[in-house]
Amino acid sequence: MNPISRRSLGVLAAAALLTTSLSVSSAFSADVTINIGYQPIVEPSRVPQADGTYEKATKAKINWQKFDSGADVIAAIASGSLDIGYVGSSPLAAAASRQLPIETIALVGLISEAEALAVRGIDKPEQLAGKKIATPFVSTAHYSLLTALKHWNIDPKSVEILNLRPPEIAAAWSRGDIDGAYVWDPVLSEIKKTGTVLATSADVATWGGPTFDAWIVSKSFADAHPDLVATFVKVTGDATAAYRAKPDAWSATSPEAEKIARLTGAKQEEVPALLKGYIFPTLEEQAGADLLGGGTVKAVAATSAFLKEQGKIPATLDDYSAYVSPRWVKDAAKLSF
Repeated sequence: MNPISRRSLGVLAAAALLTTSLSVSSAFSADVTINIGYQPIVEPSRVPQADGTYEKATKAKINWQKFDSGADVIAAIASGSLDIGYVGSSPLAAAASRQLPIETIALVGLISEAEALAVRGIDKPEQLAGKKIATPFVSTAHYSLLTALKHWNIDPKSVEILNLRPPEIAAAWSRGDIDGAYVWDPVLSEIKKTGTVLATSADVATWGGPTFDAWIVSKSFADAHPDLVATFVKVTGDATAAYRAKPDAWSATSPEAEKIARLTGAKQEEVPALLKGYIFPTLEEQAGADLLGGGTVKAVAATSAFLKEQGKIPATLDDYSAYVSPRWVKDAAKLSF
């Protein structure tokens, strides 16, 4: 059933009023607490998070919770402890395939060189057999690793793939316990200093496995607070627009780099380079047919089909459109504050 049909007339009216005046949102959000799960990934919305801009715009209390993987974020949303969460396309596809009541409200970035397979003592893909390669299971990195192995005609069972979160990967790498890892920045940037990159997610995208990061929302929260969701997306979109307008201004010595480093654990001087590992689409671009207006649904479906083929999920859906909507970026684009 279309989620709009389950909304009350009062909530629909609130959503309509939001498009004309942001000041209305305070009437709905004064006593609301939003539980948001983020990951320490280098991207523009860390800046408004550090500045308290989300709280100022929504007039709500926000409980920020840090997670090390999208799978953990999905589990928290499923348990009811999170309202909004940051996930990659692979955990999003897995959650949608299990029909978790969630909706994609905004894309953060299309993953390019921000995730990669870094190794040591390995010069070519054929040498991966028998080696210990770590990655967070059911993450975009895990999906990309499996896609790369398939592209190289390497049986995943011939590789000892370990399920480790990014902090655990960093520790295992420093101890010499693993031969490589498919992971994201800022951990990736650290292990690359003593390893070599065998493939990036930009490579994997050309092999038929594009990945992205996104913000998702619990449908029950979206139904109850559409004004807050749209405002959250607006703040996120403004951060992307600010970076896209003047990327060089986000230099190693900039306030933006300092805030991103503080929330992610990345080294401040490395932030500008890490930001370039993503392609950040604007709200207007996200609303188009290539992304939330259609392309993202196809990407989630393709990812789900691959995960089923690999035995990571039991079944796929005939239609994933209920889990991706351009509505929120369109509503956010109408706001001004």
